Amino acid sequence: EPPDIDVDFEHERREEVIQYIYGKYGRDRAGLAATVICFRARRATREVAKAMGLSGDVVDALARQARGWGGDAGSAADEVRQLGLDPAEPRLALALELSRRLIGFPRHLSQHVGGFVITREPLCEVVPIENAAMPGRTVIEWNKDDLDTLGILKVDVLGLGMLTCLSKGFRMLRESYGRRLDLASVPAEDSQVYDMLCRADSIGVFQVESRAQMSFLPRLKPRGFYDLVIQVAIVRPGPIQGDMVHPYLRRRNGEEAVDYPSQALRRVLEKTLGVPLFQEQAMKLAIVAAGFTPAEADRLRRAMATFRHVGTIGEFRDKFIRGMAARGYARDFAERCFRQIEGFGEYGFPESHAASFALLAYVSAWFKHHYPAVFAAALLNSQPMGFYAPAQIVGDATRHGVEARPVDVNHSDWDCTLEPGPAGMALRLGLRQVKGLARAEADRLVAARGNGYADPRALWRRAHLAPATLETLARADAFRSIGLDRRRALWAVRGLGPAPLPLFAAMGEAERGPEPEARLPAMTQGQHVVEDYVALRLSLKAHPLAFLRQRLDRDGVTANARLMDAANGRRLTVAGLVLVRQRPGTAHGVIFATLEDETGTANVIVWPSVYAAYRRPLLAARLLQVTGRLQRQGIVIHVIAEHLVDRSELLHELSDAPAVPDPGLARVFRSRDFH
Repeated sequence: EPPDIDVDFEHERREEVIQYIYGKYGRDRAGLAATVICFRARRATREVAKAMGLSGDVVDALARQARGWGGDAGSAADEVRQLGLDPAEPRLALALELSRRLIGFPRHLSQHVGGFVITREPLCEVVPIENAAMPGRTVIEWNKDDLDTLGILKVDVLGLGMLTCLSKGFRMLRESYGRRLDLASVPAEDSQVYDMLCRADSIGVFQVESRAQMSFLPRLKPRGFYDLVIQVAIVRPGPIQGDMVHPYLRRRNGEEAVDYPSQALRRVLEKTLGVPLFQEQAMKLAIVAAGFTPAEADRLRRAMATFRHVGTIGEFRDKFIRGMAARGYARDFAERCFRQIEGFGEYGFPESHAASFALLAYVSAWFKHHYPAVFAAALLNSQPMGFYAPAQIVGDATRHGVEARPVDVNHSDWDCTLEPGPAGMALRLGLRQVKGLARAEADRLVAARGNGYADPRALWRRAHLAPATLETLARADAFRSIGLDRRRALWAVRGLGPAPLPLFAAMGEAERGPEPEARLPAMTQGQHVVEDYVALRLSLKAHPLAFLRQRLDRDGVTANARLMDAANGRRLTVAGLVLVRQRPGTAHGVIFATLEDETGTANVIVWPSVYAAYRRPLLAARLLQVTGRLQRQGIVIHVIAEHLVDRSELLHELSDAPAVPDPGLARVFRSRDFH
């Protein structure tokens, strides 16, 4: 059958690869595969509610609360009541019922993330072709899952953000430090890098930055490259669902003897201490332990890849367990092995794939440890990617000793750059961080800068920027180098008016007369921080919760940095901006949240019963307060939630009389939810 070929490229250069393939094979023989997009709860709720004629505010409110409703009519009705609506109202009740029916139904045909179909004969003789919405692309009209059935070759041309990040990092390393390295020449097996990973200091590090991976790192304690291969592969649905994670840890830590039921299994599983972690091991296990032929093992592999859609893997269950039992293996061991194989149906991880990802994990960790300023700049210049927003990337860099400098019209390029500082290279934020600033406008600003801009008028005249662009820069507080804070800069650029007529363009201030100086009220530091988040999605001035600490202390809220000193099992209260909400498919409905205050982060676990009781504050809060029990395992600390409160109203106290219109807390302090 056609091979399964996946190739990862730098995500910012992926379009080059796509156009190269079109150019090499021709549009008559190459086309992107398609995929069927199906309705999920939020989209179904929004579109049905609009079709039923419900008002815009009701549609928005329902869509915000729709996540996770699925087929649970009771949950949906309870949530609707909490919104102040009557779920029994005929139109609303019909909208909710139709929304539930629509979930999982095909919505439209879209482009596959990178699957290319290449044929020997003209593609139009095999499958209908259509122009994609994006210029320069053509798409076949068949679902990608049908291609395997028909035996058509598909090559996945994928974009990987970390490859872009590392490419930019190597370039900055060469330009700023004079070191010429690449993926193959980064010093290997650096003990200091592994020390950092054992502390779960891995924000931004490829593959090991998620909550689950950061919780597992101090338990696995990787000390070599193959440990990273295991780390990448083990925190996956397959090993978790097959109950292989804890046995592996116990065996690695010497708490449990490694027992191989047979020499045949020793040869298959010795590298992973008797626990099958990789797709190849699952196939070999079927052959040597269950008596599968190689052809049957190959069908098992294909079933692992497709059972989510067609449910075929169950056909192999009885044969697998009977085969192992006939060869003298315990039935419970056989069932655990098959559960592991079922897990691969959700995400089968070949060993070669894990090794490739482990290399990127090691190199990104090496950058983070030895050149944190380079790593932060490269991450910011490669956004969007990863789990963390720019605010967390910059905050982590400053905790590692990096001096971060603000966006400025006289110092910033489009990308984040490095500048010499008193304690090594400093990170200068780039104009790309300014929300709403077009790349073309930023390029004109940089090209016309010369020795710098003395005032907003000089910037306006030399760079020929639109008034809206000047206001955007003023809102971003980018005029500090010329002595203007956000409010004064905004006043200055709004006073520039239309461009002068050519005859009077050279007329100076003396001829026109100076404009009277306005006495503007000073902005508070809290207002500046909120406006920084509006314009830049981060602030170098302070963390928002620093201004609320006295209030939180009075309410008995423990600062996150003090959790390390708290006793295991102690009941306490924490609060912070919600950075991430996650609900892994293997967690049986458990939600994990990460809260950030000015001192650090707190990891919160919300059991399904607590989620049911506090669903609305958990999903809606930007500033969330959690009361619960502290759970400690080594240096891994969680708060097991018992009571949740939405404290987002406190954030409004930071921005009374804001310099710019408040766009809403949901957009200012945005979290990354369920990615």
